[in-house]
Amino acid sequence: MAKRLRSGYTTGACAAAAAKAAAIIARQGILPQSVDITFPDNSVHRFAVHRAEALANGGTASVIKDAGDDPDVTNHAEIMATVHNADNQAGDVGGIVMENLVLYGGTGIGTVTKPGLAVAVGEPAINPVPRQMICQAVQEIETDTTLQVTISIPKGVELAGKTLNHRLGIVGGLSILGTTGIVRPVSADAWKATIEASMDVAKEAGLKDIVLSTGRTSEKGAQQMLNLAIEAYAMMGDYLEFSLRKAGEKDFQTIHLSGMWAKIMKAAMHIPQTHVRNGALEVADGAAMLAQCGAKQPLLGKLEGSNTAREMLGHLEEAGRDDIVHQVCLRARDYARQVSGKEVRVYLINAQAKVIEHV
Repeated sequence: MAKRLRSGYTTGACAAAAAKAAAIIARQGILPQSVDITFPDNSVHRFAVHRAEALANGGTASVIKDAGDDPDVTNHAEIMATVHNADNQAGDVGGIVMENLVLYGGTGIGTVTKPGLAVAVGEPAINPVPRQMICQAVQEIETDTTLQVTISIPKGVELAGKTLNHRLGIVGGLSILGTTGIVRPVSADAWKATIEASMDVAKEAGLKDIVLSTGRTSEKGAQQMLNLAIEAYAMMGDYLEFSLRKAGEKDFQTIHLSGMWAKIMKAAMHIPQTHVRNGALEVADGAAMLAQCGAKQPLLGKLEGSNTAREMLGHLEEAGRDDIVHQVCLRARDYARQVSGKEVRVYLINAQAKVIEHV
């Protein structure tokens, strides 16, 4: 039996916990070892306090993010909060006025520079739900005095270099995310939210084309052919049908679909989610589709005996059957047009990030 993956906590939940701990220090003079915070669903969760320190005019505290089994770049990152009385804060980016606090983005928190996100241009990249969680957590400690809260991630600038934040116009650090407080391992919701956010940024930039790629290699291949702004590129991963539908709903005029052979084959076979765990490419089904595209014996026998989609492509290339590869791309294009309701162009990319076929 496969091991059940363990859930964890979002950066937003960790920021709220750190803020509550810092507020306790600032207002009560206590260095807490743990804090309880309330999530949007009204459940209560306890966080261990990693660092707690009293300051002359407030307090600072941190929480180590536990993302569970989710492969998040922020897993094990230190999320910090510093709380001061309202007349003692200076030098941080932001200044978001909320019910009982003014919220700032400190070191390692990115600033939004492009429209289309849930946060306005010029504000620290702390999303609406985390803002409310931070506000509520601090309010549990202090309601009569307006406090100034600065959220920071000491290694945020370094970690941001491992993300696609710059594509979304988030510069200078990470974003504080989360809608529930809980991280689900390899979260489909997180992927889909990132895809949709990328599209929103592209729309706000006035772009009429969107490029959907299955990965960085596929994206690089498309970039060699397309003279489009960086905001036009949305890495969809395996969420093919979702991305096509969203691109259609957001009324992009042209969708550029870029992928390697296995993913393009799956699109040609109308498989909506292209990860192997959701839609494994059965060799027999793939060979049958290639037969419909013109493959005959003895080539068909080699295709039916293949172990992978890549091996299938190798047999087609050895046989000089570029016509079959072309037909597969046409089928993928027809499926993408059907799902999105928009004009679609398809680019087949090889492992060297070169376009080997486009329709």
